[in-house]
Amino acid sequence: MKKRIFTMLSILFLGILLSGAINAQGIRISGKVTDSADGSALAGVTIQEKGTTNGIITDGNGNFSISVAPTATLVISYIGYATQEVPVNGKTIINVAMTVESMNLQEVVVIGYGTVAKKDATGSVVAIGTRDFNTGALSRPQDLIMGKIPGVQITTGGGDPSAGATIRIRGGSSLSASNDPLIVIDGVPVDNNAISGMPNALNLVNSNDIESFTVLKDASATAIYGSRASNGVILITTKKGLAGKPLKVTYDGSFSFGKRTGAVDVLSPREFVSLIDSQYGAASPQAALMGQTATYWQKQIYQTAFSNDHNLSLSGAYKTLPYRASIGYTDQTGILKTSGLQRFTGALNLNPTFLDNHLTVSVNAKYMNVKNRFADYGAIGAAISMDPTQPVYDPASSKYGGYFTFLGNVQVDYKLHFLPELKVTVNAGTDYSTSNGKDITDTKAAWYYTNGIGRYGTYSQTKKNELLDIYGNYTKDLAAVSSKIEVTAGYSWQHFYNKGATLTDNYAKDIVYTDTKYATENYLISFFGRLNYTFKNKYLLTATIRDDGSSKFSSSNRWGLFPSLAFAWNIKEEDFLKSSDLFDQLKLRLGYGVTGQQDVGNDYPYLARYTFGYINAQTQFGNGFITTIRPEGYDANLKWEQTTTYNVGLDFGLLKDRITGTAEVYYRPTKDLLNTIDVPAGTNLTNRITTNVGTLVNKGIELTLNFKPVVNPDFDWSFGFNATLNKNEITKLTLVN
Repeated sequence: MKKRIFTMLSILFLGILLSGAINAQGIRISGKVTDSADGSALAGVTIQEKGTTNGIITDGNGNFSISVAPTATLVISYIGYATQEVPVNGKTIINVAMTVESMNLQEVVVIGYGTVAKKDATGSVVAIGTRDFNTGALSRPQDLIMGKIPGVQITTGGGDPSAGATIRIRGGSSLSASNDPLIVIDGVPVDNNAISGMPNALNLVNSNDIESFTVLKDASATAIYGSRASNGVILITTKKGLAGKPLKVTYDGSFSFGKRTGAVDVLSPREFVSLIDSQYGAASPQAALMGQTATYWQKQIYQTAFSNDHNLSLSGAYKTLPYRASIGYTDQTGILKTSGLQRFTGALNLNPTFLDNHLTVSVNAKYMNVKNRFADYGAIGAAISMDPTQPVYDPASSKYGGYFTFLGNVQVDYKLHFLPELKVTVNAGTDYSTSNGKDITDTKAAWYYTNGIGRYGTYSQTKKNELLDIYGNYTKDLAAVSSKIEVTAGYSWQHFYNKGATLTDNYAKDIVYTDTKYATENYLISFFGRLNYTFKNKYLLTATIRDDGSSKFSSSNRWGLFPSLAFAWNIKEEDFLKSSDLFDQLKLRLGYGVTGQQDVGNDYPYLARYTFGYINAQTQFGNGFITTIRPEGYDANLKWEQTTTYNVGLDFGLLKDRITGTAEVYYRPTKDLLNTIDVPAGTNLTNRITTNVGTLVNKGIELTLNFKPVVNPDFDWSFGFNATLNKNEITKLTLVN
């Protein structure tokens, strides 16, 4: 471990050794930065002398003072606003009014452990912000981006409001392990496995609180997350307050209703009776079983679903403390009777700065309490096959579930006074969830326990996800060699804990059928580093490495190294294209990287397991009987699946970016796929075992085109489309082919 720490620190300080001297300073410039829309002061705006690292940040009143060369140019930048360049020309007072950058997310995007200018991105990264979200009554986060990102397929769970969604980025890369992407919310990687009673883990975040989704698709972008990144990464950033802004109160509300759009074509009651009479005769025993009513069972199980969703937020800044707080309430019913969801959410974001803006603290807290009521989905099939001549005398069974969760993290960024190019970040977070629920079948239910004893089941679960990230980011402009470097190195520790219990007995609670309790945990320790190098704003190189250690695997397979390398060529910056009126951007990207998949089932699959025998396998000792214990088969050498990705992309913009787009081609072979295979008789105490034997190839093409026919201060119109062609091929499934 000491060796790994030394390696990561070496990566960080390598960039420091490459630093050049700070340009000499001359006259002192003072001024104030304001919002052009309302004239309010903007705190935390970066004022930098172009081509140097000489810079400062505006104070709480938007004021700044900086010494620069008399011929210098000031670069004024602030997230959410258009960057400006102002020549000094000997002036000593410069006031700046900044305008909101409407296409900000196309300029700066969030990546793992940092941000990057879109023009400098070397990997396959797509950012979708509030401006581009799907609109309407969308209470589930995944609905905001459905159909918006090429290569990302989102399949909903039907009309049940509590149902989750299947998310696939460039298809699946696994057979037996998870194909779900890693989801990171405000810097906290969350557990994709939903808690009992809550199928949709993303319901943790209220849709109205989300600022952006960033999807990392190829390995050069995802390798910074190592052993969990083979299926891509989705970064969710929530809304925050802005410094210098007055109090703003926002209410968002929606009401909606839904109906089923059709029904399965089945025999009517009269047609059903005619069929029985023609097959068996009107006087047959079969005909005697017919009822005397006409029941359309599909109409009986469905309903018109009414829903309402409300969110109230307060944002702004109190002196130097930007803040945003929100509460939300959702009440939805499903189109299948007895299904529904009631959800209450709360969120608080605080982003104060200290020590002349060198120290930034970000506090993010999210709370959610949900009550789900689940329908018996078996009723859908039963309604198709049920005798339409029978009366309605008892509803389908009801299932209830409850869920509570809290997600919070505190992130501290400190820009060293003696070395302002270096920023150290500490991010500590926790994701805590509890649930309890009931599964009830009434004694009158004819389809369950015909002796009328019914069923009464309860379940409970508690999950914890604890995180500690410590990393440094060093940025330096090397004007003497027309270069810029950015070095990131860090350490990550994450702990997952899960316990629960299930009890099933009869309705009278005097016969126990199942009574189980469980508790388990696993750890992930990681060291990571990234180097971004830019030469003449034309050629960009990104090298990433992550070393992951997971307690899910034996000591011989516990650590895995995941490297990536990407290169980008800003063709637009070349002399032969720089003056072109046709192209506004043209960039070629090449990427290679290796990622893993460590979600292989239970927490310790490599350990020996033993199972209690059946009652009829007990051994008698004297007058007593002893339950036997039998060993189960296992693979002590189990390891994570490994995916290698090759990616080629072309980003372009034409006619002052009225037409923009991206075309990408990728090739992703995966090895060490988990599969359950037959083993020779008499070996490993089992007939079949899950082990690393398979290979899979995933390849495809993606295309995105966006158009802006009308752009003016009062009105703009834009539209776009995307297309994906993906092919998965399993090339090996057993040990012999």
